[in-house]
Formats: sequence, C-alpha cells, structure tokens
Amino acid sequence: MDNLLEKFLGLSSLDNYNTSVAASIELSLERLLESRVSESDQDQLIENTLNMGSILLEVGKRAQRYRFSKHNSVCWALSHDLTIKVFAMLDTKSLCSAAATCWMFNKCAMNPLCYADIDLTTVVPRVNNAVVATMIHRAGKRLRSLKLGVLTSPTTLSGHSGPMVYGIDSSVDAGLSRNNKRSCQGKDSYILSRSCLTSLSLDGGASGALLKKLHLYNIDKMDNTTLRVALSVCQALTDFEIVGLVTELKQTLESVSTNCPNLECLLIESYKTGRDDSLKSTTCVGFINGCPRLTSLALRGFILQDYKIRILMKGFRKLKFVDLSASYSITGTFLRNLGSGTSGHQLESLILRECMHLKEVEVGRLLTAVLSGGFKFLKHLDISNKEGLASDHDWYDRCYSPSIPVKLVMEERPGLCLVADFPPEGSFMDTEQISESEVNSDANLDLERTGATSESSLSMLSSESSYNSDQGNYLYASSDEVDFLGA
Repeated sequence: MDNLLEKFLGLSSLDNYNTSVAASIELSLERLLESRVSESDQDQLIENTLNMGSILLEVGKRAQRYRFSKHNSVCWALSHDLTIKVFAMLDTKSLCSAAATCWMFNKCAMNPLCYADIDLTTVVPRVNNAVVATMIHRAGKRLRSLKLGVLTSPTTLSGHSGPMVYGIDSSVDAGLSRNNKRSCQGKDSYILSRSCLTSLSLDGGASGALLKKLHLYNIDKMDNTTLRVALSVCQALTDFEIVGLVTELKQTLESVSTNCPNLECLLIESYKTGRDDSLKSTTCVGFINGCPRLTSLALRGFILQDYKIRILMKGFRKLKFVDLSASYSITGTFLRNLGSGTSGHQLESLILRECMHLKEVEVGRLLTAVLSGGFKFLKHLDISNKEGLASDHDWYDRCYSPSIPVKLVMEERPGLCLVADFPPEGSFMDTEQISESEVNSDANLDLERTGATSESSLSMLSSESSYNSDQGNYLYASSDEVDFLGA
C-alpha cells in the first residue's frame, strides 16, 4: 500500500500534472468503464472512484492539520496550563470556535476548567439536548454556571442583579412562537426540551452538586416535575432564573424551598401574564424558612395578593432587590409602614412596573414615607405604568397624571433613581382581564387561619394593625387559597 500510494502521489510532482496526468487518469477510467459489461458494475466503479478521492482528500487534510498543530505547539507562546486558563475565561461560543481552530487548541479546550460557566443561550434556537449533555459531561464536577434557552426582547433595568431582563410573554410575542416550537418536535432540530437537564443527575448528580447559577429561558415543555428533579441535585444553587416556562409558581417555590437552602437570587417570570394564582400563604412561609439567605426576588407576571407579598417582604430580612413587574393583583398596600421596619432599611431596588391594580394613593403613601426618612437605602424605584395608576375607589378609573410628589422626592433624595413613566392620555383597553366578581371578600378570615400554620407566619401577618385594617382591599385571592385556609 505504501509503495502504491507513493507512486500514485508521485505523479503530482510532474510539471505538466494539471494537463497530462489528469487526462491520463481520465482516459484510464474510461477504459475501465468500457471493460465493465453491466451498468451496475460501471456505477459501482464510479462510486469507488469518488470514495477513493474523498478518502485521499480527508486523509490529506487531517495530515495537514496535524503538521500545523505541531508547528503551533512550537510557536505558541503560552504553556499548556496557561492556555487552559485563558480558554476558561472565554464565553462558550468563543471557546467552541477556538476548539475548532487546530488540534492543539482543541486539546486545551476539552479541559473541564473551560466549561465551568456554560452559556448556551441564543436569540434563535441553535442548541439541542445533545449539545447540552456534551457540555455538561465535559464540565463534570467543575460546572458552576449553566444558562440555557432562547432569549427574546432583552432590556436593561437599573438595579437588577443581572445584566438583562426579559419581557413578559416574550416566548409568545417575539422570537420563535410556541406553536412553531412544537412543530419542530420529532425532527433533528435545535429545540431544547424538558430532558435538557437530565445530565445534571447522572453519576449521582456530580455535575449539579456544585452548580451555583442556573438560568432557563423559554424551554419547550419544561414542567415542574422535571424542574424538581434537576433542583434536587443542585443544592449549592445561589442564583436561579426561569423565564417563559410553563410551570406553576407554587410548585416551583416549593421545589426551591426544599432543595436550595443557599439561594440568594431568584427570578421567575410567568409564561403568560396574569394566569397563575397558585401561590399560597403557607408556600410563602415555607419559602422564607427554606431560603433564608435570599437578597434578590423577582416574581413577574403572576396574580399576587398584597398580603402574600407582605409575608415575603417581612420574612426575608436580607432582601435588597424586589421586582413585581406585571403582577396583576397587587394594589400597593403591602408597602404600608414597611420602610420603617428591618426589611425597609435593607431594600435598595423596588420594581412595580405595569402592575395593573397599583393604586395612586398607595404610591403617594410610599413616596411620602420616602420623604419622611423611610426606605433609607432605596436607590431605585420604578412605578411606571402604560395604563396609568388605579384610583382608590375603582381600578377602572385610571390616573394618567397622578398627583404624587415625584419632583419633590427627586429633589429631596438625589441618590434615588425614580422612574415614573405614564401615558399622556388614557389608553386603557380591557382585554382578557379577570372580572371584578373575583374580588375576595374573605381575606381577613384567610389571614387569621393562616396564622395557625406556624409561629413565624403569625408574627408576620399581625405585625402592624394599620396594615391589617385594610384587608378588605385585597383583590383576587384564589379559590384554592380559600379552600386550603378553610380546611
């Protein structure tokens, strides 16, 4: 074989190779084809010729890459260990590009240290479950951060603990719609599904054991069961974000409370605004007890009653960042007297953007408290609403030019970034909103019965009489909540 290949390749050294040698080979092939009687034999001969050409081309390229890599190893200024450290500083996409450059870089890029922080988020779907599994396998016990999914409509929000915030209903309004995602299933597509986190549980959960950060965006068919299994092996988690997943808030918080005692930052955004009212008071208390280190909490797009938010705000003593954007039911009564307590001294950022039932009078009370010296550490406050603020007597009556002391607050507290954007004129459209008939009239009874669940919840629910006296204003407590508390 060596002699045959050497003689055959020696033909290429002739000066007239491009003409005479090519012509000779072509004539030889034609004679061989004429010697074959059947067409099938001729077809087979042509296929063998093409295969041999492909083999020679691939072998030649591989040999060339190997020689180039040896040259790179001699010329490359950094040592092997130092190259790995540099590669470990690259983002995942750049790392994969470097790995495809040459054999030497590919060998360095396969080190587990390079996959401690895996970011496979994309604007359009380009990653499937197999890619995720490969990356997690390469990282092994070194895995510290994992980001997966499709990002849509990112915007920067001052005060947020992370670099980006994603718009409500982003999985439906922008990028690849859920219907299009489903149509791709069953094909060799780039769509992540619920099993993309399975690799975290392999080998006794070795990959997930030291995972600190987990961000999931718009992953198709991800449910609470799959999420609970993944979190069960991620007990070192400190930063958890899920956006656009069809998961129930109550079950998600229960999974977090049970499995993530070191959690510091939590962001959950509903896949559809105002559709999930599953959160219960006992779940709030369990969440507080299970994650005592929480400093940043974002619950966006859910139906949240004021007294439940009050429980969370009073319970988490280290809370500095709160984002309740597009929370449908809150009126703002949970903020009463909050600035004078322990939690109020810690709070640095409060986002109440696009909260449909947020009342003008409660915003006024909040700003008055700020002017009076409350919320001393507050640096960022967002009360903007494209539909205006709700009036005190009827939330259908919108306030587009609210009489709140915004200018005075900005003068008295120059260190506070106050965002209060409202439309110049009324533009409220009542579309798919929950009817007024769903107002809960039994909130006081609910709170009294909830107090029996634990001593900690009792102290939080009865801490201030001025707050409890306004329970009749709480909107839309779910029927599930009433059933549970009445049991």
